[in-house]
Amino acid sequence: MIPAQAHGSEEARQPQLSIVVPMLNERHELPTLLSHLRHWQSRGCEILLVDGGSSDGSLQMTQAEGWPVIRSKRGRSLQMNRGAAFSHGSALLFLHADTRLPDNADEEVLQALQEGCGWGRFDVQISGGSPLLRLVAWCMNQRSRVSGIATGDQALFISRELFDEVGGFPQQPLMEDVELCRRLRQRLPPRCLRSRVMTSGRRWQQGGVCSTICLMWRLRWRYWRGVPASALAREYE
Repeated sequence: MIPAQAHGSEEARQPQLSIVVPMLNERHELPTLLSHLRHWQSRGCEILLVDGGSSDGSLQMTQAEGWPVIRSKRGRSLQMNRGAAFSHGSALLFLHADTRLPDNADEEVLQALQEGCGWGRFDVQISGGSPLLRLVAWCMNQRSRVSGIATGDQALFISRELFDEVGGFPQQPLMEDVELCRRLRQRLPPRCLRSRVMTSGRRWQQGGVCSTICLMWRLRWRYWRGVPASALAREYE
């Protein structure tokens, strides 16, 4: 559950969209990430960077650039819930540190939520030289349209009211995005925006594209079969 926090008292000062970014050892991503976030800050979005105990100087680099950082225990779900608890927007968007939003993403999200969708995600594009990554992205986009399940790479967005109703991200070390989507899907289907976020292909390239695809599908299959997320997290790491 999300820790109780005041979401702000002066409605006129409240942003419409809060962007929550969990960080852990993102030193190499920070220059482009912070530049990207300044753009959204200039458009009136609230930015919440949540560090999970980085040991590579990410926290110090971010603070040196003038960004406040929320500290959290390690764990993406814990970090995202903590960021949401400190946010003030009526809408939340959860952005991975290696993912970049498309132009006018804020307008698209707010328009979708105003139309009553409740939650949704973007299509994804994966950077990298392998043509297989284009296939991976296409499969991710089609799969989530059919299943109503999205991944964190697709920049999940949700109204604050609905996020609070479902209790935020479940406190588990893996598949927290899948589990949240399951709970949300029971209430209403997601809005699948056609605009694409760009996410880094480093995970696939470091482990080998085919090997990583097989690993991710195996983990999802086993999770669907009821294997605890804690056991899958050990295998993933």
